[in-house]
Amino acid sequence: METTVYVALGSNLGDRHANIRLAIARLADLAVGAVEASSMYETDPQEMEDDAGMFVNAAARFRTALEPRTLLAALQKIEADLGRPPDHGFNTSRTIDLDLIAFGDRIISEAGLEVPHPRAADRVFVLMPLAEIDSGLRLPGTKGTVREMLRSILERGESGADC
Repeated sequence: METTVYVALGSNLGDRHANIRLAIARLADLAVGAVEASSMYETDPQEMEDDAGMFVNAAARFRTALEPRTLLAALQKIEADLGRPPDHGFNTSRTIDLDLIAFGDRIISEAGLEVPHPRAADRVFVLMPLAEIDSGLRLPGTKGTVREMLRSILERGESGADC
């Protein structure tokens, strides 16, 4: 069975744009059909170490036949292949970060796997690229569409993105 999934991508080390492009190309190996990717957005680091550099963020949508755990493992392998160490600290600079934002309409809460991503609805750097590829997306368990959640955050003045 195929499922539509959404992945957020971020990089703030090395050639950030190239890191995102390489990760998107690798997502094609996990997809049934084409991968649709957003534009790249330069964003301020959020909840990071003091000297963290600017991020480049994007989002991708594709259909996959993989199960959630298998997809997560594949995303982690892409991260490792692109230079992210497996023991990477939480909220520290990275060559690539791939977050599984949504897996169809499923809500999953297991050790090491939370879908939809628990902080996606509060992050402009996730919502802005998501809105570009699917503004009407409703993350399971949240209120409103991606566009509505983004508008609400921006109205509060919590941008964090140069668009």
